[in-house]
Amino acid sequence: MSQDAVLGHVFSNKALLEEALTTPSFKMTSPGARDNQRLEFLGDAVLGLLATDWLYANSPSEEGDMSARRQHMVSASALCAAVAGKGFVAMLKRNKGAGELPETAKTVADAVEAVMGAAWLDGGMAAAKEVFDFLSLTDNARFGELDGNPKTALQHYTQSVKPPITPVYKVLKTSGTSDKPLFTIEVSAGSFGWAIGLGGSIKEAESNAAAVLLEAIGQAKKGERREVNFTIP
Repeated sequence: MSQDAVLGHVFSNKALLEEALTTPSFKMTSPGARDNQRLEFLGDAVLGLLATDWLYANSPSEEGDMSARRQHMVSASALCAAVAGKGFVAMLKRNKGAGELPETAKTVADAVEAVMGAAWLDGGMAAAKEVFDFLSLTDNARFGELDGNPKTALQHYTQSVKPPITPVYKVLKTSGTSDKPLFTIEVSAGSFGWAIGLGGSIKEAESNAAAVLLEAIGQAKKGERREVNFTIP
């Protein structure tokens, strides 16, 4: 990643960028700092808008299918994968006593959304589009024969083999706050493997877990091995 550009955009307002890279944990040692939660809220909406615009222009699917594709495009796991190995985690401002942050942590996905929000404020649609293009999220919109709602698609796929396999979902962890909970869900499907997804509700976390496993199945069908391990710090 260029030292000048962050996720594809060169910021004119460096204060916006600094805020986007400041995680909530940083306030534990710097109480006066402004964290990235407001920018995350904005960036989530901007990501959804750009994903929707791309799908409308490039997908002949009906509205329900496009909704499932959009969810897959901008899921926390997709955002983490988009910046993995690109030095983004090292740029985040965190509590000085915090341990190593996995590249698959939701904190990373939240920061990506925050940078998107900051880019929108810094340069409008053109700047936000630079970040969107850098993340290459449109690749996640192509399910192939696994199209549709992730949970439904996974169910149909695993039931098509003999003997049929029924995916099993299990709540591994509940964290966050009462007004902003975070659920960690594991889905296992016999020989197809397992995956972990996060979400603000059990339904969302199950859907994200199914989407991760579907992606792994798709890679396996192409003869590629992929380790599925989506965790939080």
